Amino acid sequence: MSFLYPLFLLAGLSLAIPVLIHLFNLRRYKTVLFPHTRFLKNIQLNSRKQSQVRYKWLLAARLLFLASVILAFAQPYFNQGNKGDAGNRLKVIYIDNSYSMLVKNGARSLLEIAKDAARRQIKNSATASRFLLLTNDKPASYKSVPADKALTELNNIDASASDKNVEQVLSTVQSMMQGEVASGADVYYYSDYQISTFETKPDASLMKNIAFYGVPVQSTELQNVYIDTAYLNSPVLQTGQPNQLIVRSRALGKLPKDAPVLQLSVNGQVKSAATLNFSAKNESTDTLNFQVNTANWQQMTLSINDAAVKFDDSFRITARSTPALSVLVLNEGQPNPFIQAAFRAYNGFRLNQTDVNAMPADWKDYNLVILNGVTHIDDALAKMLNTAMVQGQSVCIFPGKTGNPSSLNDGLKQLGDIQVKGIDTAVQAASTLQQGSSLVKDIFERIPANVQLPVANWHYVITAGLGANQQSILSFRNGDPFFAKYTPAKGQLYICATAADLASGNFPGSYFFVPFIYQMAIQSRGGDVYAVTAGRQQAVYLPMRNADERNMIHLYGPGVDAIPPQRPDGAGLDVFIDRSVQQPGFYRLAANGADTTEVALNADRKESQLEAWDIAALKDNWKNPNVHWISLSATGSAGAAGAWGNFPLWKVCVILALIMLAVETYLLAGGIKRQSLATPQ
Repeated sequence: MSFLYPLFLLAGLSLAIPVLIHLFNLRRYKTVLFPHTRFLKNIQLNSRKQSQVRYKWLLAARLLFLASVILAFAQPYFNQGNKGDAGNRLKVIYIDNSYSMLVKNGARSLLEIAKDAARRQIKNSATASRFLLLTNDKPASYKSVPADKALTELNNIDASASDKNVEQVLSTVQSMMQGEVASGADVYYYSDYQISTFETKPDASLMKNIAFYGVPVQSTELQNVYIDTAYLNSPVLQTGQPNQLIVRSRALGKLPKDAPVLQLSVNGQVKSAATLNFSAKNESTDTLNFQVNTANWQQMTLSINDAAVKFDDSFRITARSTPALSVLVLNEGQPNPFIQAAFRAYNGFRLNQTDVNAMPADWKDYNLVILNGVTHIDDALAKMLNTAMVQGQSVCIFPGKTGNPSSLNDGLKQLGDIQVKGIDTAVQAASTLQQGSSLVKDIFERIPANVQLPVANWHYVITAGLGANQQSILSFRNGDPFFAKYTPAKGQLYICATAADLASGNFPGSYFFVPFIYQMAIQSRGGDVYAVTAGRQQAVYLPMRNADERNMIHLYGPGVDAIPPQRPDGAGLDVFIDRSVQQPGFYRLAANGADTTEVALNADRKESQLEAWDIAALKDNWKNPNVHWISLSATGSAGAAGAWGNFPLWKVCVILALIMLAVETYLLAGGIKRQSLATPQ
C-alpha cells in the first residue's frame, strides 16, 4: 500500500487523545454511603465489569473514526499488477485518431469520447505517474511525461488521415520499452476496433512483456454514404471535347431518406451532377460528362451531401490534357491496324508511323517508340534505341516471326543482357498477371476475377541477365515471359514474345493491349491524371532531369512548403508526397526550371468501411492472460484504476469514518446506561 500524501500520517499522533480521555476521565469513582454494602458486593463488581466493556467499544469507535479521517487525507492506494516491476513499467495510452473516429455516438464524436475517458484515467492516476501518449500521426513524445503534460498533449489530438493497425502500435511500444529500458508496458488501446484495421489475433512476439487493456469506443448506429473511387473513362483529358468521369459510390447501414446528390466541380465551377441510386448491394456507378477549354491543370472535386459522416464526402482528381504526347511507330512491312486504331481514338496523342528503314534521325520529341513486326535489329537501329533508353524514353518491341531469331540478338545485346533463345510454336495462354506492375495498377481500378488472359499461337523464348532488370507482366505457365519490362538504362524497354497481329494470337484484341500502350506512352513523360491515396506510399513520377540534391522537388500547399522523399527513376523522379502530408487536398510539386505538377491527395477509403468488431468475438480470439477488456463507462473508476495499477481508498475511509461517528453517537445517546461506580469504603 502507498499514500499520495504520507505527511498526513503524522496526524496519527492524535489517536492518543481519546485514549488519555478514557484513562483519566473514566477512572474517577463516586463514593456512595450505604450501611450494608457487603450484601451488594457481587452486584457492584458485575456492574463495573459491564461498564468497562461498554466504554472500550466507545474508545474503539473513536479511534477508528480518527484513523479513518487521517487515512482519507493521506489517500492510500494499492499497487497491483506486476509486483516489483510496477515502478519500471511504461504506462501507454493509445488514442485512435483516424477518420473513422469522427463518427458520432449521440451528439459527440467517438474521438472526443475517447479523449474524455483517457482524461479521466490520467486524472485518477497516482501523482507521480508518467505516461506515453500514442496516436496514428506519431508519438506525442518519445519519452514518458507527467500527468499534466500528458493532459495537455491529449487536448491537442485531432483527427488524422493516418491510420495504424494494432501490430504497428505494439511494435512502437516495444521500441519505446527498449529506449526507456523498461521491464514492461501497460497499454490502454482506445479505438472503434474497425474490422479493416484491427487484427483478429495478437502477434505473440509483439505482446511480450505487454499488458493490453482494450477500451472499445463504438457507435450504436453506423450510417455512411461515400465516394469509393473515380477515374476518367479515357487515359488522357481532352480539351474542347466531352470527357467522362466514372464514379463509384457506396452506402453503409440505413440509406438516407432523401437520395444523395453527386456533384462535380472543376476549378471551383460546378460542371455536372447526378442523383445516386443504390443497388441491392448498396453500390452506385455513375457517369458524369464535362468539358474543359484549357490545357492547364484541372482540379476536379467530387462531393456528395451526406450528413452522417463528412470526411469521405469528397474525392479529388487533378488532370491536364497532353497535346505534346507523341508516339513513333516503326513498321517492318504494313502498319499495324490495332496500334493505329488505339492511338487515333483520342486527340491526346500524336502518332507518326513510318518504315523502319526510313526512321527519323532525331527521336527526342517522342514519348514512346514502338517497333512493329521487326525481324532484325541492325547497328544503326540499335544505337538509336540505346540513345532513347539513355534519355529516359519508353521503347516497345513487337517482333515479327522469323526462322532466324538470332538476327534480333545483335541489337538486343546493345540494349541490355537480353537474348532470344528460340521459338516455341505451341499454342499457350498466359497464366500469370503481375498486378503490382506500373502498367496494371495505375490504369485498372479492379481486374475482373474471370478476365481471360491473352493466348499466343507461337512465342519467342526470351531470357535476360540480372543487369536487364526483367519484370514479367504477363507470363506463361512455365515461367517464360509473354510481355515483360526491362530497365537496363533510365528508360523502360517493353518486349512482347509474339507479334501484335491476330495470326500470332489474340493479344491485340485483348483486355490489356490498349491500356498497356497508353500507359507506356504516359509514363515516359510523367502522369497527367493524379488521385493519390494517403497512407499507401504511392509514387508520383515526374520526368525532371534537372532535379538534383541542390535542386530538389518541393511540395507546396496551404501552409505547406516541404521536400518530400524522392528517388531517381529513369529520366525522372519518384516523389512520395504522403510521407510529408496526410491532409487531403490539392498540392503542387515543382523545382527550379521545371514544369509544375498538381497532385490530388485523398483519404484512405478503408476508413469509410465503418464495420467494427464484436468485442465478444475479439475476446475469443485474443485469448491471452495479459489481455483485458474494459468498458468505456468504467474508465477512471476504482475498478479501472485497479487494472491500471492504483486503487484509491480515500472514499472507503470517508465512509468508514461516518460509520464510526454514527456508532459513537449511538453509544453516547442510549447504548450506554450510565451507572454509578462506587469504591468500597
